[in-house]
Amino acid sequence: MRISKILFLIILSVLVQACSNDDTLNTRVQTSETAHLYAATHNGEVKRYDINTGQITTYANSSSDAGGVHFSAANDAFTLVSRSSNRLISYPGISELGAGGTQNPETEIAGSPDLQSPRDLSVNGDFYVVSDNTDLDGDPETGEGRLFVYARTSNGFFLRNIVTTKFKVYGIEFVGGDLFAAVDETNRLAVFRNFLANSSSAIRAADKIVTIQGMVRAQGLDYENGVMVLSDIGEAETSSDGGLHIITNFDTKFNTATTGGFIGEADQLKIAGGNTLLGNPVDVDYDSAYDVVFVAESLNNGGRILAFNNATSVSGNIAPDLRYALPKVSSVFFYTE
Repeated sequence: MRISKILFLIILSVLVQACSNDDTLNTRVQTSETAHLYAATHNGEVKRYDINTGQITTYANSSSDAGGVHFSAANDAFTLVSRSSNRLISYPGISELGAGGTQNPETEIAGSPDLQSPRDLSVNGDFYVVSDNTDLDGDPETGEGRLFVYARTSNGFFLRNIVTTKFKVYGIEFVGGDLFAAVDETNRLAVFRNFLANSSSAIRAADKIVTIQGMVRAQGLDYENGVMVLSDIGEAETSSDGGLHIITNFDTKFNTATTGGFIGEADQLKIAGGNTLLGNPVDVDYDSAYDVVFVAESLNNGGRILAFNNATSVSGNIAPDLRYALPKVSSVFFYTE
């Protein structure tokens, strides 16, 4: 059961006070019956933050370097992209483990070790798509990437097909049946229409690529209810030049832009500047019910989770409404009921 957006904003304002030293979570204000933020790190940690109680649960797992993370209520499982074993790994029965401390899932469901340099995960029903930016031809001047399409079964993950892209790919996000992808090392966003309709392994050109003006290097993206949020890591070695680009009425704006065209800065909201603590925001998760963006910030202060309220109405050099430390954080996923 969801409760009011206003109450959720209250908790974030209280959280930022409690977390001013990147140390603890709020334990007083309630948001909804279930409000869990999952996070994975390049140290192999997987944590769940209970926004209601402030309780942190750490899940033991077999990965020493984890990328994208996703929680499925239907499967009562979280799934992560293991960069250390180059496969998808899922842990069911999460609700039976309890909360707080370190929990040890009894069952592990793993896919085959097909990946080489996995980056992000996007889920559409029982299909799990992983982006991989391996340099296939050994030439850094040519761009290529791969999208590994897995079907989840009761026994694990079956590799259905591999789509090779004509550009380096990083963050990915399903919008209905279309798959959007950040063109790595650029400020461009690509789309593959009806992505899952073709089950063959082949090279596929994007149906459309659009430039996001004002962005330096696109990385993470998330879409919900007509709003697309993209993260910009700027210069990878700089811990203070990152940003968020929020595009409302995204479908119309993207469809109106011509192939090879752009979405202008006037059609976006941008959060950036020293107060934001954004340096390398590698992943984002947007929740439209509360109008909040959660961010995996991998570089600033060694790694932080940040959140910004009123995402579709604020912009500029603003401080985050929530922050707490998580070294080498790589991915976030917010689940609420």
